[in-house]
Amino acid sequence: MFDAIIRMAGVMLLPVMVIPADTTAAQQATGFLHRSLTTRAGAVLRYQVFVPADYTRSRKWPVLLFLHGSGERGSDGLLPTEVGLGPAIRRHPERFPALVVFPQAPRDSLWRGAPVTGAFEMLERTVREFKGDRSRLYLAGLSMGGYGAWELALLHPAVFAAIVAVCGGVSPSTPLPGLQVTTSGPDPFAWVAEHVTGTPAWMFHGAADPVVPVTESRQLYAAFQKVNAPVRYTEYPGVGHNAWDQAFGAPELWAWVFSQRRKR
Repeated sequence: MFDAIIRMAGVMLLPVMVIPADTTAAQQATGFLHRSLTTRAGAVLRYQVFVPADYTRSRKWPVLLFLHGSGERGSDGLLPTEVGLGPAIRRHPERFPALVVFPQAPRDSLWRGAPVTGAFEMLERTVREFKGDRSRLYLAGLSMGGYGAWELALLHPAVFAAIVAVCGGVSPSTPLPGLQVTTSGPDPFAWVAEHVTGTPAWMFHGAADPVVPVTESRQLYAAFQKVNAPVRYTEYPGVGHNAWDQAFGAPELWAWVFSQRRKR
């Protein structure tokens, strides 16, 4: 009798032990996932990838690369998700049917050179790992990352389907550490507009910004208008440097972004 009971218990326990293990293995982790990139020099760069709750590998996904501001530099891989785009996603994840990559620039660095090269490699890795759609790659940045967005767009002019730059620019009129894009010629605004003219963009700026002059976005927008580029500009009266909460919190922005496709 005892042996029979043990045999019955084994039969009953078998599906409990095996089935959940198989189910878990088949599931894809979602939310903010930790990732890291090791450079050729041996440095480990940590970053985050947001994966939507309804993610599936049965289709391709849009991918958004986000460049943070100077206050989120470091090596923990977490700070970039705490200001700007990360909080907007946590408040309204339904507005982001996409993979979102959050690289982190090291302390005392800019979005140029090695950090911006690393950010692009993180985007590439995400596309490969999660089946990203190369016709729907997007770029967004705030403050230092707003400058970095134009830097990256200049380096890869045929990659992104849309650009979002918040309180950024290309050539500050006063010395601002960490805020300068690589440009050429006597008019950097015209130079940038001419080199990324085919990519739709939407710029945002606070009219009372004490950190990045609002003239940065105004002059760049005027330069884009001269070349008939598909660029929008929203300026918030009375708003200071933090224009990103209002910009990233606007549902119409993300509806516009995710409707863009790169023609190849």
